Amino acid sequence: MLKWALIFAIAALVLGVLGFSGMAGAAWGIAKFLFWLFVIIAVLFFILGVTVYKKVT
Repeated sequence: MLKWALIFAIAALVLGVLGFSGMAGAAWGIAKFLFWLFVIIAVLFFILGVTVYKKVT
């Protein structure tokens, strides 16, 4: 997911340089959404991992 966020961010930069501002904005929006989704899922898994680890040991 983080890989796709990076791909969309790079695509947004390239499209912005080439003058495709509409598509660059859309790609940047997708990149931001995927990045924050990745962060939320990573934090959720970290919290779940810590709580499950405490219950197992």
